[in-house]
Amino acid sequence: MAYHKVNADQRAQGHSPYLDNDELQATALELEWDMEKELEEPGFDHFRLDGAVQHHLGNSQSPDLDLEPIQPSSSPKGRFQRLQEDPDYISHYTRQAPKSNRCNVFQILKVFCTALILFIFGIVVGYYARKKCPSPPMSQEPNNLHIYHDILKEIKAENIQQVYRDLLRFPREDDVDIAMKILVQWSSQGLEDVRLVNYSVLLDLPGSSSNTVTLKNSGECFYPSGQQCNREPKTLHSQDLLYSYAAYSAKGTLEAELVDIQYGTVEDLIRIQAITNVTKKIALLKLGQSPLLYKLSLLEDAGFGGVLLYVDPCDLPKTTDLADKAFMVSLNSGGDPSTPGYASINGSYRQNRLNLTTLLVQPISAVLAKKFVSLPEDTVQRDKCIPLQMPATGKKIISLNIQSVTTYKTISNVIGYLKGTVFPDRYVIIGSHHNGLNAYGGQEWASSTAIITAFIQALMLKVKRGWRPDRTIVFCSWGGTSFGNIGSYEWAEDLKRVLQRNVVAYVSLNNPVRGNSTLHPVASPSLQQLAAESQSFNCVEKTKCPASNVSSVQIQGDSDYFINHLGVPATQFSYEDIKTSENSSFLSEALFPVHTTKTEELDPSFSLHETIAKLTGQVTLQIASEPVLPFNALDIALEVQNSLKGNFCDEVDIPQLLAVASRLRDTAELFQSDEMRPANDPKERAPIRVRMLNDVLQSLEKSFLVHRAPPGLYRNILYRLDERTSQFSVLLEALEHCKLHQSNETIQTALSEVLNSINSAQVYFKAGLDVFETTLAGKK
Repeated sequence: MAYHKVNADQRAQGHSPYLDNDELQATALELEWDMEKELEEPGFDHFRLDGAVQHHLGNSQSPDLDLEPIQPSSSPKGRFQRLQEDPDYISHYTRQAPKSNRCNVFQILKVFCTALILFIFGIVVGYYARKKCPSPPMSQEPNNLHIYHDILKEIKAENIQQVYRDLLRFPREDDVDIAMKILVQWSSQGLEDVRLVNYSVLLDLPGSSSNTVTLKNSGECFYPSGQQCNREPKTLHSQDLLYSYAAYSAKGTLEAELVDIQYGTVEDLIRIQAITNVTKKIALLKLGQSPLLYKLSLLEDAGFGGVLLYVDPCDLPKTTDLADKAFMVSLNSGGDPSTPGYASINGSYRQNRLNLTTLLVQPISAVLAKKFVSLPEDTVQRDKCIPLQMPATGKKIISLNIQSVTTYKTISNVIGYLKGTVFPDRYVIIGSHHNGLNAYGGQEWASSTAIITAFIQALMLKVKRGWRPDRTIVFCSWGGTSFGNIGSYEWAEDLKRVLQRNVVAYVSLNNPVRGNSTLHPVASPSLQQLAAESQSFNCVEKTKCPASNVSSVQIQGDSDYFINHLGVPATQFSYEDIKTSENSSFLSEALFPVHTTKTEELDPSFSLHETIAKLTGQVTLQIASEPVLPFNALDIALEVQNSLKGNFCDEVDIPQLLAVASRLRDTAELFQSDEMRPANDPKERAPIRVRMLNDVLQSLEKSFLVHRAPPGLYRNILYRLDERTSQFSVLLEALEHCKLHQSNETIQTALSEVLNSINSAQVYFKAGLDVFETTLAGKK
């Protein structure tokens, strides 16, 4: 049958280890000839490129610039539905018996010999296939969803809770010790290839005593939490006091006037600079609304000397009480500061970068901030929360003392591999992190580690029964995350060339249960549809299913390098509390000292952990095992058009951008219908087409990496700052820069970056179509 011949051809072309003798490789060439003959027979007209193109153009939209509200597209007739339809499709392709009016002895003998050879060949192939290929990849297709269900049903809340509690039994040890215990745990679940990867990196740690803030008007000295220095600390442990600091801040002492700049937006800076000289003064800054590194870069450019950071209680959920707690932040944009852009391996040149900013930065509690703005404690009323704001009259002079210590430490990553059977050179990475170095930031690391461990446990039960994914799944537990995603950056920089070619997607488990109110799925545009489908798949047996509110916004955690330097599609599921303020974005940059029981208070039954584990597992399994990568090219084009619908100033040439975006959408529609549709249908699938198509899909988002982005903003322009904004972040920032510096040079640079990214993506899609056209024409 033709379908089985195609399957054999796929193994022969891919040089499968299952068919490695000369006789089988020679017969595979004959099968390729047979398949080409079949493509010329009636019933294969759909492979003719001209007809396919004409059919699409009749339905494609004209490249006009009418931008109605755009919704993510649906796959052509259900990307996964087509894999299950028409189970008896093999009979459609049965070769017809040759007809002839002349039957002589020679022809009969020829037919007999041919039949005999084919019979012997069938026995040989069947023998080796049964011996070496116990589970052919193509035979799994109709049962993939059942396989996923079998794996995911083994993930149970009580198992996650048990792993979580086992992890918390670890004392506060060194990073290497915790990583080693995770390695042993993963290995005990049956994961065969688990490695410990160590890097020596530069960390900025607290000194022997806590940083202090002194109010010169009254002479009172305070710890960052708000407690007075001359009193014995009772509420917080001394370690929590020490770790209330900004890693990689400038060190020393600064005495200056305190200036309230609220959230540090461009409008805030323009307002403050119009009434006072800010040089060498100390800014009182609220966390939130935009990335901290971006706001600090604006303050540094304006001439400030120091910054006091705090979180306004009005921006926190009502269920959260953190008013009397200071926190830790990292001013590191990513990786080992002493080896920027390259891995911290033995022999690497170490740069002397003790401070990553000229500003003295100190996080403080909201209680201490209230003392500086001279407001009473009861500013949170019954029905209304009053945001903190310093009164216009009266100057506050403070002295800021910051003493942290930079030192080299070893951080460890745990990397485990589950090798794929069909595309072992393609990686789906699923990453969590572990916290060593005093485990500051609470126990959320144990949540993510417990979830990924429970998924490994369920997965390996199926592997032991003979199943494996098509692509390799790489399980990662990163070290050094709280200091600027150091572990993931160093590993990715170390393996950059391999990962650029091999990584297909990154699935993140960063702080999965930070609240218990709403499910917050985030995915890059090409994975938004898969993330939404996964929610539906996992809530079939439940009475209430969450809405498919998947967005592409900047997220914290170790997915950063993969999104912004490799252009890898990424997704993440997490539970949050309902936001009480539009300024709540980027509050997760603050690492608060959370009590060890906080996670179990949020999710006592661990049902939320189970949901996150199943959603994460579902997405990982589909990316790892679907023959065609479940990415949506058209959704990227729609996201680009949506990002150009905002209000921009006259300096931005929107018509030009819209024209390029329209061409990108037309090309993406053609690609989606003419290439992805036949590849997703087993009746029309050719092995060489699948491999070529997956290579194109794997690199969809790489075109949207700009060379430079402001600090804290993503280089991948497909991600928005937050849910409040839908425009390209780099263009919005350029407009802000224009207001602050009265120059449109930054706008022109950003515009050129965005324009070239969209055009590059359009050219990439078009080149993919041209390659398919040439290949199919050659086969005809």
